[in-house]
Amino acid sequence: MDNPAQLFWGMLFSSAGLGYFIYGKKQHSLVPLFCGLCLMIYPYFISNTIALVGIGTLLSIAPYFIRF
Repeated sequence: MDNPAQLFWGMLFSSAGLGYFIYGKKQHSLVPLFCGLCLMIYPYFISNTIALVGIGTLLSIAPYFIRF
């Protein structure tokens, strides 16, 4: 990560992912657990800042719309 914006957004979405992961694990809910895991991992593989923010936003709001 060369860009400070990528570092900031990656840390922000990873922190939200940790919260989703812990919530999903405690509540035994697969959607927040999976979204949290994806939010923690995907910033390592995305090098475009706009794509990083777009994917992070979609993964962050997914548990509100997808319920099992």
